[in-house]
Amino acid sequence: MKDQLIVKGARQHNLKNIDIALPRDKFIVLTGLSGSGKSSLAFDTIYAEGQRRYVESLSAYARQFLGQMDKPDVDYIEGLSPAISIDQKTTSRNPRSTVGTVTEIYDYLRLLFARIGHAHCPNCGKPITQQTIQQMTDDVMSFPEGTKILILAPMIQGKKGEHKSIFEQLRKEGFARARVDGQVRTLDEDIYLEKNIKHTIDIVVDRLVVKEGIETRLADSMETAGKWAEGLVVVQEVDGPEHLYSQHFACSDCHISIPKIEPRMFSFNSPFGACPACAGIGSTMEVDEELVIPDGSISFADGAVLALSSNPNAWFMRQLEGLLKANGYSLDNCYDELPKALQHKIMHGTTDKVEFDYENMRGEIKTFFTEYEGILPMIKRRHSEASTDTMREEFEKFMSIKPCTTCHGARLKPEVLAVLVDGKNIDEVTDFTIKEALEFFTGLELSEREKIIGAQILKEINARLGFLNNVGLDYLTMSRSAGTLSGGEAQRIRLATQIGSGLVGVLYILDEPSIGLHQRDNDRLIETLKGLRDLGNTLLVVEHDEDTMRSSDYLVDIGPGAGEHGGQIIAQGPVEDVMKVEESITGQYLSGKRFIALPEERRKPSKACIEIRGAKENNLQNINVKFPIGLFNVVTGVSGSGKSTLINEILYKGLANKLYRSYHRVGEHKEIKGLENIDKIINIDQSPIGRTPRSNPATYTGVFDAIRELYSQTPEAKMRGYKQGRFSFNVKGGRCEACRGDGIIKIEMHFLPDVYVPCEVCKGDRYNRETLEVKYKGKSIADVLDMTVDDAVEFFAAIPKIYRKMVTLQEVGLGYIRLGQPATTLSGGEAQRVKLATELARRSTGKTLYILDEPTTGLHAEDIRKLLSVLQQLVDGGDTVVVIEHNLDVIKTADYIIDLGPEGGNRGGTIVATGTPEDICKVKESYTGKFLKPVLEQTKKFMKVAAKK
Repeated sequence: MKDQLIVKGARQHNLKNIDIALPRDKFIVLTGLSGSGKSSLAFDTIYAEGQRRYVESLSAYARQFLGQMDKPDVDYIEGLSPAISIDQKTTSRNPRSTVGTVTEIYDYLRLLFARIGHAHCPNCGKPITQQTIQQMTDDVMSFPEGTKILILAPMIQGKKGEHKSIFEQLRKEGFARARVDGQVRTLDEDIYLEKNIKHTIDIVVDRLVVKEGIETRLADSMETAGKWAEGLVVVQEVDGPEHLYSQHFACSDCHISIPKIEPRMFSFNSPFGACPACAGIGSTMEVDEELVIPDGSISFADGAVLALSSNPNAWFMRQLEGLLKANGYSLDNCYDELPKALQHKIMHGTTDKVEFDYENMRGEIKTFFTEYEGILPMIKRRHSEASTDTMREEFEKFMSIKPCTTCHGARLKPEVLAVLVDGKNIDEVTDFTIKEALEFFTGLELSEREKIIGAQILKEINARLGFLNNVGLDYLTMSRSAGTLSGGEAQRIRLATQIGSGLVGVLYILDEPSIGLHQRDNDRLIETLKGLRDLGNTLLVVEHDEDTMRSSDYLVDIGPGAGEHGGQIIAQGPVEDVMKVEESITGQYLSGKRFIALPEERRKPSKACIEIRGAKENNLQNINVKFPIGLFNVVTGVSGSGKSTLINEILYKGLANKLYRSYHRVGEHKEIKGLENIDKIINIDQSPIGRTPRSNPATYTGVFDAIRELYSQTPEAKMRGYKQGRFSFNVKGGRCEACRGDGIIKIEMHFLPDVYVPCEVCKGDRYNRETLEVKYKGKSIADVLDMTVDDAVEFFAAIPKIYRKMVTLQEVGLGYIRLGQPATTLSGGEAQRVKLATELARRSTGKTLYILDEPTTGLHAEDIRKLLSVLQQLVDGGDTVVVIEHNLDVIKTADYIIDLGPEGGNRGGTIVATGTPEDICKVKESYTGKFLKPVLEQTKKFMKVAAKK
């Protein structure tokens, strides 16, 4: 049927040969427990087939560049539109990539500034006026007499090509020489240029020596050069500097000229606009004093200088001793005791000679006199001279990324930043938040001429800013590095870009677009999705958010369980129909038959706490925050309010540096108090547990060591003399050498995608035949790696060391994953729960601080219930939990909430409210309280109904 997307016989991953018909041009939500098969249906089946069909329609020549996609395991798919996937893969990690460049807004800004920008002198700030030939001549005549000069006309600047026609034209016009890529060449020779390399060509109009009487000839030559180069004239002093003059842009006071204003001038990715000091990155890697001497109260002899602590008798250490001795101090003194002037010398060096004794290799004591280099120059020098990556990384521990001292983070040349639109340069405009930028461009004061020129450009800029604003990203700045965006933010940026494209008849597949979004902004996101649908597109959204599910046209619940226990369609249809299906766990949560209960009694805060004072990093407004010890703490607030900065950049890094003597650069703050209340800090984020298929849950949790030890203790292994290493697939001995323990072999195909086939020798088991002959309870080591966690709990029930770790994986809702499942196939949420289970399996001291950043990512309500149960057990054991979260089910079960805001970006960074969930609901300024109040009331009603039953 034309109005349906029909899938028959889908068996990809854990899908159980399912058939489904989805309505086209509708807002469809796929939901179900984590690991139930939602992504397998949406991305690995429907999207993969859409991409494969598109690529197959291209020529064989084009396919070699695009690559081919494997056909998903499905009988057939009918009614498939061109598919676009908007997933959570973060945007480019390239430091040159920003929100402005990713959304293409920056490209329009460059065009706007090039066409209606007003040039100013980068030195004195005056508007730049045109330079006449007479002014240029007078300036050149002020050069020292006898200066040899070339008068040049810039013809080609950084353009690819052979440029044969240019040289031919110059010969016909009577010119004898040209400067090609910085080298003067005669035009009677054959000049061959590489076609694919950028070249710069200047006509040599005249060669002169500055002296009285050349004024007329100089003026004529400059006029000729100006005619050929659109008003630009270059005067090159032989063996000296080069001077650029322009009949269009020059400051008569400062004698500064700028080249013709073009869009590429405003690009920090082009040498024509980029700051030469940082090459347009805006930052440089510099030695950080705080990392070199993190604790100034430790004496030099006890290792105050971390970079020198490994070798206290080193050459540099003896120099430092000599400097201290010359100033009346010794290595027994600490850095904080020294006067500021001596501290500066220690860090930056001095030309004063220092005397010190040094024992040579023969044991002789020699006296030396030398200049003291300084710790910072020494580390920077040794970093640049490092011959290996390991050595370089060792010195990078003491370095941090700091704003470029030349452009101060603006990335562009001074003359580019001196071009203004309505009094603002391009860097100031990109530093606006999306909301501020919208206000700026809406209220732009332009002349009639500028309005005509900029009308179309401004229309595009405002449209894109509007889309970003509508998906809840109004707090981002256009200058924000793309690498610092969360998965949810990056996904919503791509979503806004797609809305801007205005395509119709497309199948959009989205992966949890609500991630990282406060409930306040959820409605705007949902309206955006509906707008995409109303254009005439089909939306297939993998989502757990209740508001999104209730707003959908069609809901599909996949389950009933996860992994092998999932892969079936449990319910489908309008939300009301799904709520009536008893077997649907999602439907039961939507109808209120299942719910996450409130704690019977909230824990009361004691006097013990960890306190951060004077937090000022990023947008934090010099705040003081207390985290009560022994409670379930939740940090909330709208996106961009400062949660991650407070917890990840200050709390975690500050405590880690003090507890473990780490080298983290901690966010700006005055002090952290209450360190005596904890003895361990564990940060559980969503980074992968491994970057290769060899890493898996069994190896990461450490349970595989215990399993290998168990197999080495079996009678068969002892009889054969097999040790623990025999059962590792990473080393020679027990692994299959045909595939080196991978279990699969990659076959490279010409014109086709690489094919992965099971190893013919071990059939995918990873081990050789002799190793697989060793059995425990009838199972080989390969059989164990293929087990799910649920199966392993039962299988290893008699082995406490293994059983305890299996149970913790099961408790965090990962019973469905396989022990040997490659780490690369785990989602961010699954990787985070593997880490959590690994920590839970360790013996708790009762004084541990656990930090989790949005642990509900990718979790169904039922999985959240299990996760909360685990976190509450930690707190019951005396540990402290701090969670950054937007999910209201987590927030309502907290003992203590810290709500940041009130808005995102520069309008956030303050504490809006603290206390229990009930306390937060009473604060009118709290957006969290506003959305939390009805959830609390509804949960209390559900609990009363359940109690009566």
